[in-house]
Amino acid sequence: MTNKKYKLILGLFTLVTASAFAQTGGTYSVFDSSVISAKKMPQQNEFWNNNYNFPAKPRNMLEVGASIGSIAIGGDVAARIPSLGFEVHARKALGYVFALRMQYVNGNAKGLNWKASRNYGKNSAWLANTNPGVPGNLPAGKGYTPIVNPVFYNYKTNIQDLSLQGIITLNNIRFHKQKNGIALYMGAGLGFTWYDTKVNALDAGNNNYASLFQSQVSASGVYNNRKDVLKALKDRMDKTYETQAENAGAGRAKIGSHTFRPSGTALAGISFKLSRRINLALEDRQTFVKDDLLDGQQWQEAASGDAAQTRDFDSYNFLSLGVNFNLGGKSVEPLWWVNPLDYAYSELNNPKHMKLPKPVFDDTDGDGVTDQLDREPNTPSGCPVDSHGVTKDTDGDGVPDCKDKQLITPTECQPVDADGVGKCPEPACCTELKTLIAQGTGPKTECPTDYPSLSMKGISLSRDVKAMCATVASKLKENPACSITIYAYPGASKAQQSLADKKLEAVKNYLIETLGVSNDRINTDKNIGGGDANTIDIKSN
Repeated sequence: MTNKKYKLILGLFTLVTASAFAQTGGTYSVFDSSVISAKKMPQQNEFWNNNYNFPAKPRNMLEVGASIGSIAIGGDVAARIPSLGFEVHARKALGYVFALRMQYVNGNAKGLNWKASRNYGKNSAWLANTNPGVPGNLPAGKGYTPIVNPVFYNYKTNIQDLSLQGIITLNNIRFHKQKNGIALYMGAGLGFTWYDTKVNALDAGNNNYASLFQSQVSASGVYNNRKDVLKALKDRMDKTYETQAENAGAGRAKIGSHTFRPSGTALAGISFKLSRRINLALEDRQTFVKDDLLDGQQWQEAASGDAAQTRDFDSYNFLSLGVNFNLGGKSVEPLWWVNPLDYAYSELNNPKHMKLPKPVFDDTDGDGVTDQLDREPNTPSGCPVDSHGVTKDTDGDGVPDCKDKQLITPTECQPVDADGVGKCPEPACCTELKTLIAQGTGPKTECPTDYPSLSMKGISLSRDVKAMCATVASKLKENPACSITIYAYPGASKAQQSLADKKLEAVKNYLIETLGVSNDRINTDKNIGGGDANTIDIKSN
């Protein structure tokens, strides 16, 4: 019969889980007003208008569930496992971590010792009602005689419990994952337990088991024989549990025939999410009752003498597997399945709600590269820069292009002066040639003397003047050993002399910077009153 029950239960679980896996859950959006109650809409509106940092807590579903499992009493008599029990509950989240649960448990716990006991003179369950001193619960002539007749303590206790529990979810706040498929939880609660304990002291013929118990005494003291002893007892004892176990009698609170006691519960469990509406839960709970008679036995084991009460109260454990359903419309799933960091991380990754200021990209030096990326924040005005905001220096001579008067200075002509102009070493052939000339053995070099005169009223160079300068540069390049002097003929006044200097400087700079004549091959001079003030002469040195 028991196997058929387990098969039926397994079939129900298989049916439920098969339908559940066909469903998938969604994610909660803080912009879904349908899950916000009217009472909390003012806060939600403040949040939407960016006047309050936190969205309102959404309505969440109510969980109801049921489970079956094994119930076992921890007391003075060895528990028989499994003993079947069930529970039903309703659970409501008050926040993302904490929830309240109301739970009802009902089970029939059983126990049977494999060790024989003799000093049970104060336990009324094994004594006849005619027993002097401690009237028993058995009919006259059916009781056991302490010390003489051994007994094997046993019990069947119907336990019912109703408690209110606070439950904490341990793992729904996730920093590196959006949602959980598993929920770990633990909790504690207070409630009431009522129980009724019976013992199996008589067989179907209303006779005691004195002869059966006596037959197992010799084997019962050996640990390795415990399975054989238990099997022999189970095979020959019926399952009626007809005798009322010892209890506090008129001194106890009762519900019907059940003893009524306050109780405390501690629990831990794990839930497996199958869908937004269904999950499976494996849970273990321990219930503590200030009572030592859950198993019908409260006396210490002693071979003889005046038995004393045991020092510990009984408790019971319920290990269960169940299915839970989430009920409710226009609600999110229970909050212990929701990660409260989901919205915060989503907003950081892809802002939809926060007010972002208009980006400002300052460019203090105006070089076209923003300050955040500019490696040279004080670039001089007008100087071209690279992609990092650093002034360009094409020839790498240390003088930026905007100040370099010789834009491409050969490496052999570096280092350069402050204007970026290098001094190139004289080729070996020219050095040898100069030596030969100085010694009078080399070829005579005749420098050109037919240089043009330039007509300049101002300091700007006309097209004709530039063409004549090009002719001068060409002759100098053809005669690298030759040099020139540029003459001006100003009047005696300072203004005329200053104008003459500017004219000379303009012609010289054009020959050097534009036409590529070396600076050391050009001299300038003024001859006051020596000629026409608007004429610039170029003569060979």
